[in-house]
Formats: sequence, C-alpha cells, structure tokens
Amino acid sequence: MTDGASGTTGRYLVLLEEDSAVAGARSMADVAGLRTASTADLYDTSTAGSLGDADGLLLHELGVAVVTAAEDQVAALTAAADRPGPISRIEPERTVYAISPGTPAVEQAEVDETLFTWGLQATRAHESELSGKGIRVAVLDTGFDVGHPDFAGRVVTTSSFVSGEDVQDGNGHGTHCIGTACGPRKVDGGPGYGIAHEAEIYAGKVLGNSGSGSDGGILAGISWAIGNGCAIVSMSLGADTNPGDPYSPVYEQVAQRALGRGTLIIAAAGNASERAQGRIAPIGHPANCPSILAVGAVDSAGAIADFSSGSVDPGHGVDIGGPGVDVHSAWPMPKRYRTISGTSMATPHVSGLAALIAQKYGARGWELWGRLSQCSLRTGLSSQDSGVGLVQAP
Repeated sequence: MTDGASGTTGRYLVLLEEDSAVAGARSMADVAGLRTASTADLYDTSTAGSLGDADGLLLHELGVAVVTAAEDQVAALTAAADRPGPISRIEPERTVYAISPGTPAVEQAEVDETLFTWGLQATRAHESELSGKGIRVAVLDTGFDVGHPDFAGRVVTTSSFVSGEDVQDGNGHGTHCIGTACGPRKVDGGPGYGIAHEAEIYAGKVLGNSGSGSDGGILAGISWAIGNGCAIVSMSLGADTNPGDPYSPVYEQVAQRALGRGTLIIAAAGNASERAQGRIAPIGHPANCPSILAVGAVDSAGAIADFSSGSVDPGHGVDIGGPGVDVHSAWPMPKRYRTISGTSMATPHVSGLAALIAQKYGARGWELWGRLSQCSLRTGLSSQDSGVGLVQAP
C-alpha cells in the first residue's frame, strides 16, 4: 500500500556490491532473516508480483533486491551496509508516475506538419536515411496498444511488471511514447511521427493503467531490458523532488552498471516548473541521477517549455533537450492519435535518435551518450535547462 504522504510503498531497495548477488542473498538471510526469490532462477522478471512465500525479489542482473522488511530487519540491513560485505545500501522504495502532460505557457509556433511532425523536423530525423534497424529500444511506461494498426508487422516484444495487468495500454502514455521513439515515419492521411521506425521495440509495462508504479517494477523492467540486449531504455516517468533532495544511490549504481553492459538509460526531467511564475522545479527522480541522461522539453520556437524541470541545485543538470510541446503521436485505439506536451514527449525523441546513432556508429553505453551529446544543436538556452542543446539526427 502506498504511503501518500511520503511517496513510498513500505518496501525497500537493497543494493548489493557488483557481482555479489549470491553472497548478498545469503547475507540478507543471515543478518535479517529475509528470503528472496532470484530472477536468475525464474523465467523472467515479470514474475515479481507472485513470489510465493519469499520476502522479496533479487534482480540478479542489477544486483538489487526489492524486499518487504520489518523495522528490526531494516535496522539489521542498514548496519550490514555500514560494514564491509556484499550489502552496500538500503533505501525506501518510491511510488513513481507517468509524468502528467504539461501545459504550455505560450502558444506554439506554427509548423507545417502535413508530412512530418514538428519534432521530426526540428531534430532533422525526417532527413535521415537511418532507421534504427537492428537496435533494440526498451520503453518502460504504461504498456502498449498491441493492436495498433500503425505497428502491424513490427517486431514488438512485451512484458508486464505490474501485478494483475497485462501489457495492453489502458492509459495511453506508453503508446504515445513508443510512437515517438519507434513509430512510423510515413503514415497514410497524417504526419510521420516516429524516429527509429525500424528499431526493435521492447515495451515494458512498469506503470499500471492508473499511471503509477513502483521503483521495484521499474528496476525489474531495466533488468529485463539489459538481459534482452537493449541499447536504450526510455523512461518518461518519475517522482517530483524538492530542492536539496539527494538522488537515489541505488538507481545511480544501476545506471552505471547498465552503461557498463552497453545500455543507456534516458529519462524525463519532469514537468513541475512554472517558469512564467518564476518557479523552476528541480529534476525529478530518477532522472536526477548523474548516470541517467535527463531530458528537458523545448517548444517549436526553440524555447524551453514553461513546465520543464531544470537544475536548481549545484551538480547534475538537464543533459539534453528534445521536442516536448504539442507532440503528435500514437494513442490506443479507437482514438489512434493524440497531441500532448511534456518532458515525457521530449524523452522518446532523444531515445529514438539515440537508436539512429547506435545504428550508424555501433556505439553503446558511455560512447552512445557521448555521440548523442555531440549530435546536438547549440541554442541560446541555459545549459541547466537543455544541457548540450536540442538533440539532432546524425
């Protein structure tokens, strides 16, 4: 059950030292009496919702366990983390949300979208001969409309990490993000809206149809994506933070381990700002981690979106900007399409373009991050708002 006041679930994330999953499981049992099921022994991480009599799930690929623990067990784990050994860190599990659509403060500059969306034009994706073919892109969100006609014949691998829900998208947010990252570049009767239009899609449902989920489900989705060789993980989700809040050490280590295995995690900075009112909100969780590529939203006039979260603390700021205002993309049938705004919409633009770069250069992990940064258009925007600038096709 979610604690609405603190935004936590009552469960805990236990970070283990790298390559110490087996020793970590043994140590959790020894010091706190916690028994965990391991994804190394299961067919896939989507079984996280049915663990029998285990106290939690060990995501073997990541070296992270998600456990239910009493106060004395938490104290024992915390003490163990302060000693040399396989247990490195423990922190509360958060509730995380599909980032709600933002509201632009100014009217969008008019762009002819007869053939392509303004986002494809602004990033020059519509001029690129690259398609993302052979690149696996995981979008972790509210799922996917598996019957959407625009994706007929595409390679789409799906898995749900939400207990009691299949991957079918009952929210719409996930389908919209998948459409922008990997949808078609040519559509009968409408503009092309997808960037990596031949990439292999991995649709992971980590947020329920209500639009909310937990750290554990998201981490399970990341583990699944890494295990399937995805070069990119796109996450248009998060939880708001306050100025001065630290980033999650667990997610930071997961992101570093993912990069070491050739997987780049890209996440939305958040929609909590009200810039017209003089308020810039800090980057949300988990995009505020230094090793997760944080994406801000830019409008068609090249201005930072009013709602786009930015850096208000010293340290990690927004890394790159993407088109995020009035973005046309796929939506579950029968509606088929919808136009919405947010850093959630900017993120899949960046993820799709990362797939094009991965295809062109064979880049993965840190190299892919670097090449993505190089393929950006310097703008007059603050680097704290849009990082290296507006993402561009290679």
